[in-house]
Amino acid sequence: MFEKIISFVSIWAIPVLLFIVPLLALKKKVKVYESFIDGAKGGFDVAVKIIPYLVAILVAIGMFRASGAMELFVTFISPLTDFVGMPAEALPAALMRPLSGSGTLGIATELMTEHGPDSFIGRLVSTFFGSTETTFYVIAVYFGCVGIKKTRHAVPAGLIGDFAGLMAALFICKIVFGS
Repeated sequence: MFEKIISFVSIWAIPVLLFIVPLLALKKKVKVYESFIDGAKGGFDVAVKIIPYLVAILVAIGMFRASGAMELFVTFISPLTDFVGMPAEALPAALMRPLSGSGTLGIATELMTEHGPDSFIGRLVSTFFGSTETTFYVIAVYFGCVGIKKTRHAVPAGLIGDFAGLMAALFICKIVFGS
């Protein structure tokens, strides 16, 4: 029953949103095209401002993976993943997600090539991708864009949210797809 509900929601969520949003805009008399153009202009300005922060975070991620630190960390934390029932192969995707969406996508692609997209691992890393955020990237971009240097509780809160998303994804995948 739960699988049927998940399937129904996943099939109809986007079409319903694509239907409701224009209707609400029409009802509220929002000039959709003009609003889109204004947002695109603002987005372009932000993109230009954040380039240095993007370069810095991407270089740091590349250094982390190339140095072998990712593999060392996976080896160190794998007893914990065994305890919660997460396949060790999925751990690099879980660890990369707070750092980089494209890095996570690369890891997920490798895992899906090796295990198949319909395997438990393929579905799990796909669910990780949608259940968590690129916390450090977001903080670097958003805080850097407005010039905030002290992030206070943003990093711990973001990482706690990522952890909750990973555990929820693991729990849901075990229920829906089995392990």
